[in-house]
Amino acid sequence: MKILYICTHNRCRSILSEAITNANSEGLLIAKSAGSQPAGEVHPLSIQYLNQSGYPTHELQSQSWDDFEDFEPDVVITVCDSAAGEACPVYFGKSTKVHWGLSDPSKIQGSDDEKRQAFMSCIDEVVKRVDALKSLAKQELENEELSAALTKIGNQS
Repeated sequence: MKILYICTHNRCRSILSEAITNANSEGLLIAKSAGSQPAGEVHPLSIQYLNQSGYPTHELQSQSWDDFEDFEPDVVITVCDSAAGEACPVYFGKSTKVHWGLSDPSKIQGSDDEKRQAFMSCIDEVVKRVDALKSLAKQELENEELSAALTKIGNQS
């Protein structure tokens, strides 16, 4: 199952989701991430906390969803509220679309420890969702069933 995570700037939450999905999905899922208005660089704390958690980061980059016209994702998951309100490009038309809102750890203005806690909390949430997503990939659900199951995963946080 091919997954495309969307977040407006593609520098934090969608990047975390891509890295964790690819590392934890046992080959059942192929994840990419993109943004409607990519920042052009991955947030440095995203890289730092992914590395500290043991996730590979060498291939991660902030990129436009226009770069994925040929990817043909089975599922498009928006992870930020502003991306959830945007119309996806027409070439995602056949994809199942769902919103999995995640709090943005890069917006934390507190101490280093507060920032670390925010990133680790987001990483933990993504790990839980990917575990659930992995079990869905094994079930080969039809579009409506898949959409309902994905929505349920996103609402469990």
